[in-house]
Amino acid sequence: MVIKATYKLYDITDGGAELLEETRPDIPFAVITGMGVALEEYERQLAATPAGSDYDIVLTPEQAFGEHVEARVMDVDKAIFTRNGKFDSENIYEGAIVPLQNADGESFFANIVKIGPAKVTVDLNHPWAGKTLNFKGTVLDNHEASAEEMAAFANAMSGEGCCGGGCESCGGCGGHDSEEEGCCGGHGHGEGHCGNHGHDEGHCGGHGHGEGHCGGHGCGHHAN
Repeated sequence: MVIKATYKLYDITDGGAELLEETRPDIPFAVITGMGVALEEYERQLAATPAGSDYDIVLTPEQAFGEHVEARVMDVDKAIFTRNGKFDSENIYEGAIVPLQNADGESFFANIVKIGPAKVTVDLNHPWAGKTLNFKGTVLDNHEASAEEMAAFANAMSGEGCCGGGCESCGGCGGHDSEEEGCCGGHGHGEGHCGNHGHDEGHCGGHGHGEGHCGGHGCGHHAN
């Protein structure tokens, strides 16, 4: 199914409602179901919602980005964050999301938790791990995907289409060539998320980096 929807995403873990991100008015979330892009339960409930209808979806941590695992919080040598012989304070600061690479050449993202004299504490959990999430919005379109739409979306996901060069220029996802509609979530920081908040990790970023860390969390997209 081709799904296009607006949403506001809230963290309701502690009984409040903290706004985490939202779609831009001119760029709805757009996805084709069954292609491993969106959070499974979010996608399932969207697909069951008729076009023109509002929705209110709550996802537990298990349905979203999993529980926060303390073992994924660790101290690393401050020296690895040097540039030109000096600590890179411009890019490495508490709250920053930065790309790292392990000895096997695998890339992942880390949240900078604390900067000490010799060590930097990093958190490899998805930034929304352990959170109960609440998506509220309106389904704008919900129809069976054509072969052409599926091919266009697959090309975009592989980097041959909009998601390789900027979501706002995406045409073809959902069968419309429009610069006002994004695919792969249509808005994302980095990996398929062109939204308004983000760690360049593609909050809808849709796809996870490393151990369950989505450079982008959100937009209903999942971590791998």
